[in-house]
Amino acid sequence: QVRLAESGGSLVQSGGSLRLSCAASESITNIYNMAWFRQPPGSRRALLASITSTGTTYYADSIKGRFTISRDNAENTVYLQMNDLKPEDTAVYYCAQKNRDAVLYSSWGQGTQVTVSS
Repeated sequence: QVRLAESGGSLVQSGGSLRLSCAASESITNIYNMAWFRQPPGSRRALLASITSTGTTYYADSIKGRFTISRDNAENTVYLQMNDLKPEDTAVYYCAQKNRDAVLYSSWGQGTQVTVSS
């Protein structure tokens, strides 16, 4: 039932940085997993990073070492810090949540566009 809203996407030059935000309509403290996905043009949505309610993180190989996921439970917000951006990072970025015992992510937001120029 929680609603998520992504923001922070922009046009940025290769090698630049960007910080995306995912604001939740209610508390995320007890949500089992929060995650960031992205969908490049003409491609399927793919998982980039996730963070559990206890702080355990996961990163896809494509962004490992460049992106960092974090959460601020007091602000009901999840962040994605993106550094050393590449043109291949161009995509619509989404956040989502997954409750305990659930197998699928849900509560998708509208997404925010990130475009990286050469």
